[in-house]
Amino acid sequence: MRSRMTTMMIMRRQRSPIVPTKRGSPASWRKPRLLDGRIVGGVDAKIEDHPYQLSFQQYGQHFCGAAMISSKWAITAAHCIGSSTKYYRVSAGSSNKSNGTQYAIASMIRHPKFDSYAIDFDLALLELDSDVEFHETVQPVSLPDSEVEAGTIVNVTGWGALRQGGSAARSLQRVSVQIVPRDLCAKAYKEFNVITQRMICAGDMAEGGKDSCQGDSGGPLVADGILYGIVSWGYGCAKPGFPGVYTNVADFREWIRGETGI
Repeated sequence: MRSRMTTMMIMRRQRSPIVPTKRGSPASWRKPRLLDGRIVGGVDAKIEDHPYQLSFQQYGQHFCGAAMISSKWAITAAHCIGSSTKYYRVSAGSSNKSNGTQYAIASMIRHPKFDSYAIDFDLALLELDSDVEFHETVQPVSLPDSEVEAGTIVNVTGWGALRQGGSAARSLQRVSVQIVPRDLCAKAYKEFNVITQRMICAGDMAEGGKDSCQGDSGGPLVADGILYGIVSWGYGCAKPGFPGVYTNVADFREWIRGETGI
């Protein structure tokens, strides 16, 4: 197994790395790092098959994923958003992150309990400046009434490289992974972070090789047209024994409804 001192826990966001800091005891705990985006083990995907997928952009550059939940609202990870909407946009309707229709952001609502250290309550809402017109390549995803069951096969989408160290892909990528029981995920991460009820885990525990990895924090984890998770964080990249960790959307259903009416 790779050294836990040399392989850092990471938020899955496209940004320059930050210097990791100790989180207290034990000494092997580290603050997450932000590294380049990638989806490992993925394949090309058509936007028509994932019309809820958005590119969340800052200064005209893709840096996070998001998902459309109504004509006026989108959802992403809390660690993706800043304090001002001025330089943010979402791009919709294209498998190429640079070719979609651009929409300005009217407001960004980070969950008030977001903990950037524990990466907990990692959810935010984006209110668009104008209504999105739905068509074949732009559609909202449904929100869950209950948590996804362990063992369910889910799809994660985003714009990431197909291999570690590669450049970001122009074309939308998809990877299929399996939901891991929370108790197994908690055991895997017990030396690094607490897996709360606001998190779900997905990946191949035995072999690894498939993961959202740093490929688009804020991007959707979906099964049967229902948004169960948001790409949040993980340890390493598609490593056996360490599944990806996602925000558990079902646990935030009432908060989302209270903020958006959806």
